[in-house]
Formats: sequence, structure tokens, C-alpha cells
Amino acid sequence: MAEDLIRYDVLVQESLRGVVRKVLKEVAENGLPGEHHFYIAFQTGAPGVRISSRLREQYPDEMTVVLQHQFWDLAVTEHAFEIGLSFGGIPERLLIPFSSIKGFFDPSVQFGLQFEPQEEGEDAAQGTPAEPGPHPEAAAMQDDAPDGSADGAPESAPPVDEDRQEGAEVVSLDAFRKKP
Repeated sequence: MAEDLIRYDVLVQESLRGVVRKVLKEVAENGLPGEHHFYIAFQTGAPGVRISSRLREQYPDEMTVVLQHQFWDLAVTEHAFEIGLSFGGIPERLLIPFSSIKGFFDPSVQFGLQFEPQEEGEDAAQGTPAEPGPHPEAAAMQDDAPDGSADGAPESAPPVDEDRQEGAEVVSLDAFRKKP
């Protein structure tokens, strides 16, 4: 089998991250349409991620945020998005590079994407994706609802995982890879 010098797998992953970027840009400009809302899982230790030391201590590897009713100041750039969320009643500002995102899920329409983590300095034209790591249950929610949950969501958001989201259409890079 010939070596893939073009790195189609990395190009596809970057294109799918572009879907997340485009959706978040539209939400930043127009708000969430209809019943749409998002679970976004990301690596807290990835380069460029900015979260408080309190959150980093609580979620040293990965966390999932929910964009539904209570978020503010969503700003989207080519490489990252910044958002205000409340955790335990404490407002926080997060900067999340698209390269740190491991999963994106919109439960209103059962649509999800999974990503392999990127190594520092990797880009779509050259880089080697890192091996996928474990997908811990760590999750963070906006929790200003009276029962301690976020907008009626469970206390722990499910990770974006095709085995956990029954009926969801999850696109994984493995679907695009040739099997030896």
C-alpha cells in the first residue's frame, strides 16, 4: 500500500472542525435556532486552551461544556472560540481552540462529530495526529438551575461517544481511513 503523503485523514479532520467553526459563528451572530444546543468536549491541557486554574484542577484532561440557555459573549475566530459560562454559580471565561475539541454533539437532531487530538504545531498540511486517548467521564455544565443542573440537563454531560449516543449519526475519522 502506498504511503499517504497528502494526509487525507488530517485534511478531513480539519474540514469537520470547520463545520463546528461555522455553526458557532452563526450562533454568535444569530443565537441558537430552535431547539439546537451543543455538547462540546475538549482537552483542557491542549495548547492554547484558557480556563481558570479552578476548572483545570477539577478537569485536568478533558471537560464537556453545554451551550444551551446560559452562555454569553460567544466570539469565534479562525482558530478558537471564546465564551462565558457559569460553573457552580461562578462565571468563567473560556478560550477553546478548535484543535483541542474532541467531540461535538447536537442532541436536538442527534448529530455528532468525533476528533482525534492534535499535537502541538500540527496543521492540516503536515502533522501526524496523536493516538486517541481515553475518553473520561469528566464533564462540566452550566449550573444555575435550582436543582443544580444546567437548564434541566444531567449533572454530568455525556461525552460525545458513538456508543453512548444511541441513534446519533457520529462521523469518525476511521470511516475515511483505508483498512490494511
